[in-house]
Amino acid sequence: MPKIIPCPNCGQLNRLPDDKDAQKGHCAKCGSSLFTGHPIVLTSANFNSQTTSNDLPVLIDFWATWCGPCRAMAPVFEAAAAEFEPRLRFGKVDTEAEQPLAARFQIQAIPTLIVLKGGKEIARRSGAVSSGELKRWIEQLAIA
Repeated sequence: MPKIIPCPNCGQLNRLPDDKDAQKGHCAKCGSSLFTGHPIVLTSANFNSQTTSNDLPVLIDFWATWCGPCRAMAPVFEAAAAEFEPRLRFGKVDTEAEQPLAARFQIQAIPTLIVLKGGKEIARRSGAVSSGELKRWIEQLAIA
């Protein structure tokens, strides 16, 4: 059964057949790669289309530019995106720029990682994590 994957660039929903190499998938509308190996910047404008219409789980890093632990964890999150895509989508929400999203998910500490599947929260973890911790958490959740 094909997966529905929103384009990280334009948001167009794309069908990705199971027998197609997901790494080679491109958007039918804008031609962008469906998987870049980098987290998507999530905003109020694209959040719902990237999280609720996506057949993949989405791991979101809620962070802020002034947060030292957030900045320290950024390369770990970036590396995980390169490793786990296309089995899992990665996104980042700047809690200062996107305060309504931070309030919607009741973010009280940053960094906070939240996994959404079909738009519903299935896991949450607060605090910076090492590369090994992040990989173990993802594997423990059996989402990738």
